[in-house]
Amino acid sequence: MATMISMDLRTRLVAAVNAGWSCRAAAARFGVSASCAIKLLARVRLTGSAAPGRRGRLPGGGKLAPFKSTLIGWVEEQPDITMPELAARLRREHGVSADPSALSRLLCQAGWTFKKSAGRAGGRACRRRQKTPPLVPLVAALAVPASRQPGFHR
Repeated sequence: MATMISMDLRTRLVAAVNAGWSCRAAAARFGVSASCAIKLLARVRLTGSAAPGRRGRLPGGGKLAPFKSTLIGWVEEQPDITMPELAARLRREHGVSADPSALSRLLCQAGWTFKKSAGRAGGRACRRRQKTPPLVPLVAALAVPASRQPGFHR
């Protein structure tokens, strides 16, 4: 993937073209490709700014976002449901086709983990909500036992 050029270089390139240089000459002068300079000047003409555009998708979107609470409800209702079964139920009840890996990513982002249980028949897995570990008071964690304090000997 290409790297973005700095804002300083962008403004100097635009200033050079505004001062009368051609896009290709300014690109050669500042060590960028002619295509980069041409696209940058087109962006400045279109938006009025040399700032780079947003990269990537917006977080929280996607076609599964409206069904997040429904999916979590199904997993809480039946903790050992598999991702293909979850995808089939979503397709059957809501008409939305989703890949099992996308459902897994959505549930992992919601705090669910994939926990295998030895007691389950056929190696089926159980999904459980992650629990945060209990916080140990700092004083108790840093406390030195009386037997190890200086001045005490056995």
